[in-house]
Amino acid sequence: MDYSNFLYMREELPLIAVMVILLLYDLFGSERSLRHFQLVACLLFGAHTVWCLFPHESCEAFGGMYVYRPMLTVIKSILNVGTLLVFMQAHTWLEGDRTRIRRGEFYFLTLSTLLGMYFMMSAGHFLLFFIGLETASIPMAALAAFDKYKRRSAEAGAKYILTAVFASALSLYGISMIYGTTGTLYFDDLAARIDGSPLQIMAFVFFVVGMAFKISLVPFHLWTADVYEGAPTSVTAYLSVISKGSAAFVLMTILLKVFPAIAVEWQWMLYALIVLSITVANLFAIRQKNLKRFLAFSSISQAGYLMLGVISADAQGMTALVYYVLVYMVSNLAAFGVISAVEQRTGKVMMEDYNGLYRTNPKLSVVMMLALFSLAGIPPFAGFFSKFFIFAAAAGQGYYGLVLIALLNTIISLYYYLLVVKAMFINSTDEPIAPFRSDNYTRISLMVCTAGIVLLGVLSVVYERISLFGFGM
Repeated sequence: MDYSNFLYMREELPLIAVMVILLLYDLFGSERSLRHFQLVACLLFGAHTVWCLFPHESCEAFGGMYVYRPMLTVIKSILNVGTLLVFMQAHTWLEGDRTRIRRGEFYFLTLSTLLGMYFMMSAGHFLLFFIGLETASIPMAALAAFDKYKRRSAEAGAKYILTAVFASALSLYGISMIYGTTGTLYFDDLAARIDGSPLQIMAFVFFVVGMAFKISLVPFHLWTADVYEGAPTSVTAYLSVISKGSAAFVLMTILLKVFPAIAVEWQWMLYALIVLSITVANLFAIRQKNLKRFLAFSSISQAGYLMLGVISADAQGMTALVYYVLVYMVSNLAAFGVISAVEQRTGKVMMEDYNGLYRTNPKLSVVMMLALFSLAGIPPFAGFFSKFFIFAAAAGQGYYGLVLIALLNTIISLYYYLLVVKAMFINSTDEPIAPFRSDNYTRISLMVCTAGIVLLGVLSVVYERISLFGFGM
């Protein structure tokens, strides 16, 4: 093997370097120097994020197992920015007495999952894809159980790893049947050898089960609410955005590269998954009183909307999917950032605890309101335009009934998002959450998310107007 192939991995190698540096720093740094661990970690990963913003020429390595395309730079950069925001929001939690000694492990495990997502997105072969899938999944179980002093956190880790094992086993079984019927695992070769035989259809179904688990699509969503509630809030935020977004990208890529010959079959499968995910999640979200479980069902519903871009299976669908993930990232991380800030100061996560929050913490209330308005798709915030583009992509492929069902479910989601807004701004209580000041890291992350919610909507309007006059790309 020519070891120069590793040089083509321009995103993965710097990420591994950041992981090693942080691990060594955590192991051998003095107690005084470790006081700046959070700052060093954010600066190092921020430098990695800036490095990844610049695309390079398309290439293949390791006999075509690793594939790079310039579009991957955009996708990986979105995941990098989201991960950096999660790191900043985790500052108060990691500085607590119970977790201070394990800060290095948190960063190493989180970046390990991100490395696995990189491998999944750059895979040109099912072997590298599965290695990436497991690299992203196994450390996530450790992160879910990271707060070992809380029973719910250990329970969340156990539930995640058990369901992840079964989902991975089914996916691997499906991949093995694909290999048995085609004799290859290379994506480029498989497209010509998939003929739609019953065994291949069964193999595809098994494969999709594993991806549906990662994306939390109904009926493979049963782990989501319990894990989101039990895991540390920063881990929940990472799981709801970064993991879900990367899996959606990978699923769309594999459907287009490997399974175009059975597009009719998988489109109807996705059709059913989308309808079930959006509808069931919205109905269950109405019943939730715990805000972390509330956002868990919200994320399942958002996953259904993500799949509208996947089922479109064209360039417009991919563009809409990228934009939707970006908007969903800033909106969801803004909501989780407020929940994390309140939880770390007061330990409260119930919806009724937020009664009268605007009177004592108006800035956090406004950020939460904007995040929920964006998630609901209320104009002029970015979430409205992300839904519009993804609906347009699905409608462009003739899925008018599916778009109508999604629109009707948007009305339901508006109702339960407004329940939280009502609690903060209208409901009154004799004992509201006391005023407090968030740490600087959290404040910066919330400002970035708020700016994204507002500016991404404005920029989308500008882009559309430019396109109308013939200057669009």
